Amino acid sequence: MGPTITPPRRVTIVGGGLAGCEAAWQLACRGVSVTLVEMKPATYSPAHKSPNLAELVCSNSLKSLQLATATGVLKEELTLLGSLVMTAARLHAVPAGNALSVDRERFSEEITRQITAHPRVRMECRVIRSLGDIGERPAILATGPLTHPDLVDDLKKVTRSEALHFYDATSPILFADSIDTSIVFRGSRYGKGGDDYLNIPLDKSQYEAFVEAILKADKVPLHPFESETYYEGCMPVEVLAERGRDTLAFGPMKPVGLTDPRTGKRPYAVIQLRQEDLSRELYSMVGFQTKMTFPEQERIFRTLPGLEKAEFARFGTIHRNFYLNSPEILTARLELRNAAGVHLAGQITGVEGYLESTAMGLLCALFLLFPEIPPPPSTTVLGGLYRHVTTPQKRFVPMGANWGLVRPLKQGVKRREKKAALVRRALADMRAWNKLIPIENTKNGYIMERP
Repeated sequence: MGPTITPPRRVTIVGGGLAGCEAAWQLACRGVSVTLVEMKPATYSPAHKSPNLAELVCSNSLKSLQLATATGVLKEELTLLGSLVMTAARLHAVPAGNALSVDRERFSEEITRQITAHPRVRMECRVIRSLGDIGERPAILATGPLTHPDLVDDLKKVTRSEALHFYDATSPILFADSIDTSIVFRGSRYGKGGDDYLNIPLDKSQYEAFVEAILKADKVPLHPFESETYYEGCMPVEVLAERGRDTLAFGPMKPVGLTDPRTGKRPYAVIQLRQEDLSRELYSMVGFQTKMTFPEQERIFRTLPGLEKAEFARFGTIHRNFYLNSPEILTARLELRNAAGVHLAGQITGVEGYLESTAMGLLCALFLLFPEIPPPPSTTVLGGLYRHVTTPQKRFVPMGANWGLVRPLKQGVKRREKKAALVRRALADMRAWNKLIPIENTKNGYIMERP
């Protein structure tokens, strides 16, 4: 057994997104002084608009709550570990069927309030352009997929590795009072979630005309040096349409499990609108990430039944997301091999999704706090994400929570029982791993309640 490693008394965290805030919370609640460096509101990335911490740039959905899914289990694992993000999400959840969606403004305000009020957290507003700008170490770099270009260049030099990227797109958000509710109808596919969604019904001719309009629409062009590399889980609607005329009808516009109350029949296709805020003033177009120009979005979406007079709170956008080839450049404790004391967390590690980013922030903080604890078991979803960013791969791409990341079950489990067995094993092993994490430290003056 090696020498005991003393946890740090102070940590610098760069980036006030989900990963940075989660790491700051875990550290501060266990007696560590945290300096949280955030460039907003002095400087904004192309996708950020709010001065608050933990701003949700894309969807307001944190994906499925169902325990049969890896994302559902990840939520339970994060809750077991005392996640601030999960607490805020449940506190400001909005109706979304079997998914956990939040009022993004209240959610962000909640995390901002909790972080800035903590006596062990000190905020700094400045832009970090190189690792040399960070200052005191150890430090956690949680600058997200829209890391400042100067810092990206510096990271490429320090790690001697090319930065990777893909393109991400956001969906339009509509004002509820501009939607014609005499045409759209409430309902969730197969009745799962009651009337949490608004549905825009289309017949075959309306669907085909809509797809044709999307294909012919003016798009925001990429720069000459850029290539189109999209994350499959957030594909622009026009890219899906280019794959085939029926792709949307079998994708985000699938009408299965829905009946139009005006006709008593299933529409040929539907567009679902998901509630964005608790007051039901805003709705987003589910699965309609887009790179169409703003005038084209307004023109084309107003051709849809019920949206003829639609007013947009936000148009869809596209932005370039950056991440690093983590398996090549990180140690087992998520520390840069070529920059001692600098640890990575969040989406830049190569995970994709709000809670996946949160998970890496939480895990990075725990590694700093308790250097001798083992990594989370590969039978858990958190452990699967950790293994993804630390295991060398031929082609490293961003990955969200899924059962493919988790260690397979032993042979002999029947197929219909497989997911239930994966869930039981993941949660049991996470509870056991959680017990390895100290819950009190009289020297640093903290006592963490174990969920």
